[in-house]
Amino acid sequence: MAKHETPMLDQLETGPWPSFVSDLKQEAASRAKNENNIEYQIPQDVVEDLIGIMELSYEHGRTHWKHGGIVGVFGYGGGVIGRYCDQPEKFPGVAHFHTMRVSQPAGKFYTTKYLESICELWERRGSGVTNMHGSTGDIIFLGTTTPQLEEVFYELTHNLNQDLGGSGSNLRTPSDCIGQARCEYACFDTQALCHDLTNEYQDELHRPAFPYKFKFKFDGCPNCCVASIARADLSFIGTWRDDIRIDQEAVQAYIGGEIMPNANAHSGRDWGAFDIEKEVIGLCPTNCMWMDGKELKIDNRECTRCMHCINVMPRALRIGNDRGCSILAGAKAPILDGAQMGSLIVPFIKVEEPYDEIKEKVIEPIWDWWMEEGKNRERLGELMKRQGFQRLLEATGFDPDPRMVQEPRTNPYIFWKEDEVPGGFERDINEFRKYHQR
Repeated sequence: MAKHETPMLDQLETGPWPSFVSDLKQEAASRAKNENNIEYQIPQDVVEDLIGIMELSYEHGRTHWKHGGIVGVFGYGGGVIGRYCDQPEKFPGVAHFHTMRVSQPAGKFYTTKYLESICELWERRGSGVTNMHGSTGDIIFLGTTTPQLEEVFYELTHNLNQDLGGSGSNLRTPSDCIGQARCEYACFDTQALCHDLTNEYQDELHRPAFPYKFKFKFDGCPNCCVASIARADLSFIGTWRDDIRIDQEAVQAYIGGEIMPNANAHSGRDWGAFDIEKEVIGLCPTNCMWMDGKELKIDNRECTRCMHCINVMPRALRIGNDRGCSILAGAKAPILDGAQMGSLIVPFIKVEEPYDEIKEKVIEPIWDWWMEEGKNRERLGELMKRQGFQRLLEATGFDPDPRMVQEPRTNPYIFWKEDEVPGGFERDINEFRKYHQR
């Protein structure tokens, strides 16, 4: 019999989709029976009390978790998020229910043995409840007690050769798409860059020294599978600067119905005959494509690499060969003044080991400016909005570029300084006066 009555949570199990409530109940029942003879290091009924306090939150329409708390592991300021409930007498199993972030490998490739090892560790020293993966990208260990934090950390580092991820006002665990390991569109090795920067900036990751959180995310192509353009303070998006490669025979095969569009991903629905004018050319955001007789033409100077045409006709169109990445800055979720997408600061850069150009010309100058000028709990994007894009360019030394402008004719961001104008403003004012006197 369940420890707590949960009529409201039970309703969540009645829908058409798999329910996390069912998973929690299964874990609670497993811990109650302890069929595997595990020597639990925290209260055995932790998951039952977790279910109980969730039911109470639904009943009251508010959370019963208190945010934060000074907990961690020795020498680290990040990786552990303190969680305490405000009903410890009623739900002693979750009186403290701390979350630990575990740094995921680049590309999120695991062996079965590794997954078994971390699950066994968390079953024994935590609640057994995990999140694979959190929105930051980490493996999330949900719920343990304060005395177990050092024990979990010791076993992770000594037995599993695994480190904690980032939390707090520091570099969060870098996250990447699967990249060249599985994707033909990847324009650079996302896993190599993600792994390198994770190792390079361990101190920034574990010992908070920033005004607020900072995120790297790496997308191998403009399809943006990890949504870096919307979520990362610095997003690295693969691109190319030569022409899209065209197989004209394959184009005709799509038009003739010999090859199904969208990589045959029609989900069983009959969409009718493929119409290249309607489904590809007419949907090009810059109108840079047209049919010249039986040949597809592309004005690559106008192409913005949106990937739509390549996604629809992957056997006819391919990414270019001169590959690298674009770097955008300042994306964030709506914490203070609303969500922001990343702003382009580097239109194209080659991604080549040891990545010194990216580190020394992009990342570290931006950090220096942000740490000097940023207010407490001010994201990079908010500082850019407060001081202006020009200050970011001055900090990094990048030249202004028309591709950096988000909305033409509505958001000028470059202003001439007097010492940059030959003859200065006084000459211009005198000419202006003479003109009007005439």
